[in-house]
Amino acid sequence: MSRIIVITSGKGGVGKTTTTANLGMALAKRGRNVAVVDADFGLRNLDLLLGLENRIVYTAVEVLSGQCRLEQALVKDKRQPKLSLLPAAQNRMKDVVTADQMKQIVAQLVGKYDYIVIDSPAGIEMGFQNAIAAATEAIIVTTPEIAAVRDADRVVGLLEANGVKKINLIVNRIKPAMVEANDMMSVEDVQEILAVNLLGVIPDDERVIVSTNRGEPLVLADHPSVAGVAFDNIARRLEGEKVEFLDMRVPQENFFSRLRKRFFG
Repeated sequence: MSRIIVITSGKGGVGKTTTTANLGMALAKRGRNVAVVDADFGLRNLDLLLGLENRIVYTAVEVLSGQCRLEQALVKDKRQPKLSLLPAAQNRMKDVVTADQMKQIVAQLVGKYDYIVIDSPAGIEMGFQNAIAAATEAIIVTTPEIAAVRDADRVVGLLEANGVKKINLIVNRIKPAMVEANDMMSVEDVQEILAVNLLGVIPDDERVIVSTNRGEPLVLADHPSVAGVAFDNIARRLEGEKVEFLDMRVPQENFFSRLRKRFFG
């Protein structure tokens, strides 16, 4: 059976779409058939992060209006053919698709793909309700900031109220030095507030910006950054593997480097 996972958060800008692109690609690399669905109607970005924006002919809206078949709207990734994107319409309003229509589209993907990963828009309005309508699992993405965590907590409650009981957590953009200096919430703090299973921790990484601008997910790099490895590990955990979390502690300086700093600045 297909696993239908919605990637969501309360607050915008916490890394949902980056997570969808990298997780989808990491699962495809592992030989799974993956459909990533952009449910952010009116503000689509998933195509850009995957580098597929120039290959879009039809979107989910044309599928629903009968202007094309679902197969015609799905864009297959040339680098990783096991990954397909169903794009959202960019020039329509968020309420152009109903929750029932979203279920309809996902129902057509079930059985053909091992994973259907839905990129949810920010907020908890109509777009969010549509994105979660067909999901059986959810991954909450949050950064370790109090506003983002509070919004994520609200989303956990809404998911549970809508019958989505299997909820995992990804803490994104963690900065170990700031955590150690007590200037940033720790992963444990976030976990304690949200009380859902921790699936992964992604360190703050400048290469995310580079990969976003190039349309090349981090997990495709020949020498993945720490964030790329973290996304790969999340895919492995989703598959049921026991994978240790990356060590996010700040490396301790040894005696000689401390001495050098003291005398030579």
